[in-house]
Formats: sequence, structure tokens, C-alpha cells
Amino acid sequence: MADPVFLITGASSGIGAATARAAAQARYRLVLAARSAAKLEALADELGGPERALAVACDVTEWEQQQAMVSRALEAFGQLDVVFANAGFGARRGFLEESPEFWKSMVLTNVYGAALTIRATIEHLRAARGHLLLTGSVAGRRALPGSLYSCTKWAITAMGEAARQELDGSGVRVTLIEPGMVDTPFFSAGAGEGALQPEDIAEAVLFAVSRPPHVDVNELLVRPVAQSG
Repeated sequence: MADPVFLITGASSGIGAATARAAAQARYRLVLAARSAAKLEALADELGGPERALAVACDVTEWEQQQAMVSRALEAFGQLDVVFANAGFGARRGFLEESPEFWKSMVLTNVYGAALTIRATIEHLRAARGHLLLTGSVAGRRALPGSLYSCTKWAITAMGEAARQELDGSGVRVTLIEPGMVDTPFFSAGAGEGALQPEDIAEAVLFAVSRPPHVDVNELLVRPVAQSG
């Protein structure tokens, strides 16, 4: 049997890149997608080159680019076993902060982009009896003051459950990964002392996908000990 194939959006840094490294160690072949082509190519080279890791430049808000990403994955590896809809970014809190254009880009990336990833891959996951994962957040479990980002992650919480219900009986597992504070480029000034590292969330992802086929870990909420809320 060929090694299974793991597709990750938002793979160029942070949780996505850490998950790619962990999945490579677990003998997955990788499809790495993000807008930053140079970072992707470097990561793909690090993880084994074209035979093991395919870099695909993709803006997840563009349906044609998502379709092209999946086509390239199938051409290279012939299957999709795990899909991690991880692309996303945040914004400053406050409904008078950020520009409307920035808001629009964030909502499209965090919500619409994740939905398009599901749409582009769902039939292939059905065929493989595979695994769909989405990056939610602690902020998708409790509203944060003035945070439109939090609203997008509440949408992902609902999207994960909606996908799970649609896929019920198909053999496809669905997991919502909900990190607390993680020291990634998400925080321009750093996440602070005691924050999780991207590798901590990568381990949670690999835990979920490595359960026996009859076990579906639907939600993993992971906070650093130092985070009270």
C-alpha cells in the first residue's frame, strides 16, 4: 500500500508547517498549500521533494485555485486521505479597528476558504474513507470582546459539526482542532510566556488521525496551562 496522502492549507508557517513536519515523520505524503510559494517550496524540499511533498500555491478564497490544488494532488499521488483546512489569520479586536477590506479578506479566508476546501475534497475523502480536520480556536467556543476573528471561528465550530453530520455513515472522520494561545506568526509581537508551540498542535492533529478507524475524535480543545480563558 502506498503511503497515505495528507493535504494541508496554510502550510507555509505556524501550525500548518509544524503539522507537515509531524505528518512527514509519520510517513504521510504531503500536499502543502498556501499563498507563499517560496516558503512552500523550501518546506517541500526539506520534507523530501516532489516524491514526498508537493508544494501548491493556492489562495483558498479562489475556487478555481482550490480545484487546481486538488487536481495537482491527485495527479501526483492519486488519492487524498487526510485534509486539514488550516488556512486563516486574525485581526485586532474592536469593531472600529482594521479596515473593512481587511475584515473582508479575513472572513473570506477563515470561513469561505475552509468551506471551499471541504467542497473541493469531500468526494475524494469519501472515496478514501478519510479524515477531515479544521482549525478552529478557543475563540470559537467563547466570544471575545469586539473580535470579528472570534466570529469566524464560531463559524468554523459550526462548519465542523455540519460536515460531520453530512459525512455520517460515509466512514469519513471529522475533527475540529481548537488551539488556545500558540506562538505563531498570528501574533506579531509573540504570544507571550507559557504559550503553546506549533508542534503542540501538530501532535494533537497526529493524535486524532492516528486513532483506530472506528474512533472519531470530533473536537480537541488545547489550551496552554498559562491561559485561563
